[in-house]
Parts: sequence; structure tokens; C-alpha cells
Amino acid sequence: YRIGQLYMISKHSHEQSDRGEGVEVVQNEPYEDPNYGNGQLTEKRVYLNSKLPSWARAVVPKIFYVTEKAWNYYPYTITGHDETVNGYNCCIICYMFSLQCSFLPKFSIHIETKYEDNKGSNDNIFDNEAKDLDREVCFIDIACDEIPERYYKESEDPKCFKSEKTGRGLLKEGWRETQDPIMCSYKLVSVKFEVWGLQTRVEQFVHKVVKDILLIGHRQAFAWVDEWYDMTFEDVRDYEKNMHEKTNIKVCNQHSSPVDEIESHAKGSVCSAFKNIAHHLLMQTRNRTCCALGDCYGGHCKCLPLLCHFPYQVLEGSTQA
Repeated sequence: YRIGQLYMISKHSHEQSDRGEGVEVVQNEPYEDPNYGNGQLTEKRVYLNSKLPSWARAVVPKIFYVTEKAWNYYPYTITGHDETVNGYNCCIICYMFSLQCSFLPKFSIHIETKYEDNKGSNDNIFDNEAKDLDREVCFIDIACDEIPERYYKESEDPKCFKSEKTGRGLLKEGWRETQDPIMCSYKLVSVKFEVWGLQTRVEQFVHKVVKDILLIGHRQAFAWVDEWYDMTFEDVRDYEKNMHEKTNIKVCNQHSSPVDEIESHAKGSVCSAFKNIAHHLLMQTRNRTCCALGDCYGGHCKCLPLLCHFPYQVLEGSTQA
């Protein structure tokens, strides 16, 4: 699973980095933690303006990215995201009002990941981290859960794909009960966006996006197994480095505007952004709908452990999907 995950992230990021949007790798190097030991620290910039919903694109500058930092001490991982616009760490609203309203809190996503050899049966895996938080549990089934239609590929559908090298695939309803061995990726997802009038809607949207990304990514890791199955850990690190370089070229060539020009564009967006936000607040409906991972009540976002089931096999002492 560890090798498959690294391969999938690198290939997926490269595929998604078109038209100047996607993932730029800023830092990827070994890191040592006194509690978790040796791991890997990764910092990325995720450019995603065109992937925002229309109501969000109306209030953000054109040059917009999310800064992601991940500490990977497999089988334990921490991932954090900060909204960044034109190089300043802040939320969408906070940046545009930062000259006048610097007290606004920033938007953040915090994800903790743990892996265990079970079918998602450990209900208490995050008790220490989330004992005081209101949360809901969402099971993600890589074979049977629906994905957004625009991301569907038959070649990446576990119900249609069968591996030539491993014989795995053609997963059917109920496969989690019959597959052995099996492992589960547990994720505790926390989202904060403390901006009146937009908090609930933004937090719900982010939880749905996280769920979709996890589902699509794990489907791809499963369907690409013949590409990475024979790789060693050193092989996949070399592949990762090579793909990062190619991806950075695709992304960075589209974001070479001079700093003064970028900052001038951002400052000029403040007045129009304020009007867009005011219009949005006046026009938004009072209805509240639950996202795929649960609702956010009273302005407090629920932290959701996400469980992705993934068959694996132990080979020569290493765990591989």
C-alpha cells in the first residue's frame, strides 16, 4: 500500500496539472520526529481556481492556491492545508480584507491518517485526538461508491479492472467481507472557516471534496497496481522525484507573473470582491443540505474519520496494496 500510495499521488498530481493549475512541489525531503521517528516532509502548492464552485470563484483572485504540508511517518501521517492567495497565508476572505480586517481567522484543513490491518472495525482509533470533537464516521468503498461523472474512467473502475500481475480486481458488492487480507486507511478530517455567512457552506464543500479525492485516488492506486507492483521503495522514490520535476514545469510555467504585478492585481480585487461577497450573502438560500460526509451544525464543523478499504498482500516483509 505504501508504494502504491506514493506512486498514485505522483501520477495523479501530474495528470491534474494542466493549464497552469495543479500541484507544485516546493519541498520533499526526509524528516525526523522525536515521537514518530524517520519520515518524509512534503510541502506543495495546489493551484485550483477553476476547480472552485462558481460562488467561490466570484470572491477569490485569479491567482489562488492552497499550501499543503504533510508529515509522513508511515503508518501515521499528518496533513495540513492553509489557503494562500498570491503568497500570503490566509483564508480566501481574510486575504482580500487583510489590509483592513487582519483579525479574521484563516481557513485550515487538518488530516490525520492511520493504517490498520482490518475492515474498518476500529471505532476508537482516533479517540485521543478527537475525544472532545463532534464527529461522524463515513465509510468509503473504492468499488461501489459513486464518483463525480467527470472523473469516471472504466479503466480505473475496480468493478471492471483486473490486474494481470496479481489477479486482483473485478470487485463486487460485499467484497470487503470476503477479501483477505485487507487493510483500512483511517482519516480524521477537521475543517475550519470561521467567516460569518460562508462558514457552513465552505466547510461542507471542503468535506465533500476531500471525500471525492480519497475515493478517486484509492481507485487509481488499485487500478494502476500493474504499473507499481514490482517497484521497490527506492524505485518509487525515484519515480516520485522525476514526476515532481515534470509536474513543476507544467505548473510553474503558467505562474511566472512578476511579484509586483501579482500584488497589484490582488489589491485591486478587494473592492470588487467585497461587493461579490455582499451580493452572495444577500442571495444565498437559507436551506442547508448535508454533504456526503455529514453536516456542519451551528457553525461547528464535524471531524470525520474516513475509512478507505484496500486489499493488500504482504511480500518479503513489506506491505503492498
